[in-house]
Amino acid sequence: MKRAKSHLARARQPKPEEVLWEDFGFDAQQAAEKAVKAVLVHLGAEFPKTHDIRRLLDLAESWGLNVPEAVRLAEQLTPYATEIRYPGDFEPVSEEEFKKELALAEAVVLWTGDVLSSPRGKAP
Repeated sequence: MKRAKSHLARARQPKPEEVLWEDFGFDAQQAAEKAVKAVLVHLGAEFPKTHDIRRLLDLAESWGLNVPEAVRLAEQLTPYATEIRYPGDFEPVSEEEFKKELALAEAVVLWTGDVLSSPRGKAP
């Protein structure tokens, strides 16, 4: 969780002019990904080396965790760790779009904190 919170803190920083919103989006994605992986470690689950948040959340559910819809929406962050990081054919990310993505990452980190503090990894 320490790494997840670090990425979230970086994503919340004021944006210098020369920094792209996509780069802040990568930090938001990493916060969500690493938070879910922290839950999987807590559960004792082995997980693949992947940036695919959907796959990680599916694995958490297979271990009996209830993943709320607000957390499930974070699946849309995955492209920030894959295709958006590389030159290609995608639209630049706007500040408004980034703020929505940041809110998704914050929801995941909050949820994982609840899971990690609950008995046997079950979120309240």
